[in-house]
Amino acid sequence: MPHNTLTAQETEAELDLEQLQQLVGLVDYDASTDPFPVSGWDAIVFVVGNATQTAHYYQSVWGMELVGYSGPENGNRDHKAFVLKSGSIRFVVKGAVAPDSALVTHHAAHGDGVVDIALEVPDVDKCIAQAERAGATVLDEPHDVADEHGKVRIAAIATYGQTRHTLVQRVIDGRRYDGAYLPGYTAAQSTYVKRDGAPKRLFQALDHIVGNVELGKMDEWVGFYNRVMGFVNMAEFIGDDIATDYSALMSKVVANGNHRVKFPLNEPAIAKKRSQIDEYLDFYQGPGAQHLALATGDILRTVDELRKEGVEFLSTPDAYYEDPELRARIGQVRVPVEELQKRGILVDRDEDGYLLQIFTRPLGDRPTVFFEIIERHGSLGFGKGNFKALFESIEREQDKRGNL
Repeated sequence: MPHNTLTAQETEAELDLEQLQQLVGLVDYDASTDPFPVSGWDAIVFVVGNATQTAHYYQSVWGMELVGYSGPENGNRDHKAFVLKSGSIRFVVKGAVAPDSALVTHHAAHGDGVVDIALEVPDVDKCIAQAERAGATVLDEPHDVADEHGKVRIAAIATYGQTRHTLVQRVIDGRRYDGAYLPGYTAAQSTYVKRDGAPKRLFQALDHIVGNVELGKMDEWVGFYNRVMGFVNMAEFIGDDIATDYSALMSKVVANGNHRVKFPLNEPAIAKKRSQIDEYLDFYQGPGAQHLALATGDILRTVDELRKEGVEFLSTPDAYYEDPELRARIGQVRVPVEELQKRGILVDRDEDGYLLQIFTRPLGDRPTVFFEIIERHGSLGFGKGNFKALFESIEREQDKRGNL
């Protein structure tokens, strides 16, 4: 079975395969038999109300680096777009300039959120041919875009809600595109200066993106990823696994062959009160990406630095850490449980190892998109043992907002 190779973004981030296997739980697979081979994440594209300020926020608070820009200054009269990087992750934040931009309509409906989960692929045409055979909706047929830095071939397919997957082929005829991001973008450098002693970056890779879909639609979208993109089923969480006294949801996880790209998919379940998925669907006005899990090798440092910059995390009661069953189940982890308790970091263990995780409060005005910080030590799971504690914490926040 062929071994994985690093993507160009991972190489540029100075990551190695051993680091990546720990960061995101990478596994080997044979890409030669994959009808829809995916190299990895290309970019996560956000539509926001104010891209200028959001780009500053991701630099000053989340330690990301500005590397590219598109806007009126280089001929884009419709919107501004800022390209930001941290490790092997690329975010693109877009905000409307023209009052009649389609981004205005999108933002009015959904608020700040993810519009495009773009994936790098080695062969766009092969992927689109497979997508069409499997009945996917093709939004953009394969086409080339070029500038002085080379050529990129792109296409796009529809997924849940108004979310899309743009497929990006960056190597054509043996030459890799070497521009800042895509043709139409210019290289950019921030004028923001980091504090003395600030780490080089706070997160290194993207672990997974969770999609929230309507009641009864989870299996349909799991089937979409199985059938269209050849993704495999990794995990399933139903019933008591993923319920509290008041609310419940169901979740299944799909991943590409090497598990570099992972999509947990959630739907609400019938319960006494409204779940976090119901709240999301109401305020996002439909299905969409709920949270992004950012992988780090040092969650304590990352959380400490983010808290200094005012990032708010969900709280975890002391009883969670004092539970003797938890202590017995998790065994030895790399830091004392007391250090995790100080920061509200959750810990879970499975047959492969353990993981540490913590979740932010919603990042914007609507209770929709948030981030997870995750540090893996062998575990290929998603913190199943923490679901009840996490959802109770989310319910406390929902209750404060009057949405439970």
